[in-house]
Amino acid sequence: MTTPAGSGRRRRGPGMTEVARAAGVSQKTVSRVVNGEPHVSPEVRDRVLRVIKELDYRPNNAARALLLGRYRRIGVVSLGTALYGPSTLLIALERAMQRAGYSFALASTLEGQRASVAVEALLEQGVDGIVLSEPIDDGTPLSLSAQVPVVSLGEGVELAHGVGAVVGADGVAGARAATEHLLSLGHRTVWHIPGPQNWFAARDRLRGWREALTAAGAPEPPLPVEGDWTPAAGYAAGRQLAQLSDVTAVFAANDDMALGALRAFADAGRAVPGDVSVVGYDDIPAAAYLTPPLTTVRHDTAAVADHAVDVLIAMIEGRPVSPEHVGPAVELTVRDSTGPVRSRTPAS
Repeated sequence: MTTPAGSGRRRRGPGMTEVARAAGVSQKTVSRVVNGEPHVSPEVRDRVLRVIKELDYRPNNAARALLLGRYRRIGVVSLGTALYGPSTLLIALERAMQRAGYSFALASTLEGQRASVAVEALLEQGVDGIVLSEPIDDGTPLSLSAQVPVVSLGEGVELAHGVGAVVGADGVAGARAATEHLLSLGHRTVWHIPGPQNWFAARDRLRGWREALTAAGAPEPPLPVEGDWTPAAGYAAGRQLAQLSDVTAVFAANDDMALGALRAFADAGRAVPGDVSVVGYDDIPAAAYLTPPLTTVRHDTAAVADHAVDVLIAMIEGRPVSPEHVGPAVELTVRDSTGPVRSRTPAS
């Protein structure tokens, strides 16, 4: 009996059994070819791949998990945000997983939601490991019972079961480099526009700024209003700083806030870099095209993602790894928004 057209029923695609039969090999051999495992001759591998293409075979994740004890899927817990840093890191993680032969599953944390809720959702889907890209501290230590390896991008996490590691870019070093650059230009001190202090990244940049000032023996000026990473926050802080005649150098915790500060200084008639030098953080695509082009700190999110995925896969495969990893070095990109202190003519 034929199935009526439009009935909504679909013919089941070929399974591993059909591929094995057509290629004249065992199901185990097909599994080895699909998963890129060794111990298959080139001639047999080519024959199986040719049959897979002819039959349009697509491996079933559930069946593969039963066969191999793995899903070939990695879960990511991340904020549901369009902010440059978290969003670019998320894309980089997905690409790194695809290159490694793993599929990507995402669980976003909602406002006020604990990361543990998102982790449980990923475990229910079936994942071999989890990347915790959770940059916000809600005031309580994060404790998980993941039962799979976990890599945290930021701060450590307490694991009741499983193994874990921390991978991250060195935001403290990046902030130090930005502040030291401004001090080297002859500025007496550097003012800071901070990010929200429940973000680990904002805390690292605040710490690096303070360390650089202390090491140079420079005074630590008071902080303006705490920013929220947006140009509007940078503009509000910049308006405060523009009213202070002794402000000659500013380090903003990200480029978007630096962009807002540039506008505030322009509105106040304070030339950049003639009157005030400004440094940002992130090296967003627009940074090189602002007026003036923005000096900023660049950290390689793709390299951080690649390293995090490599560490997680090593743990999935049972290889020993160090519990803490510092990502690739950050880089200060000097452009036209910074310059030497302008000499001031004493009032007559």
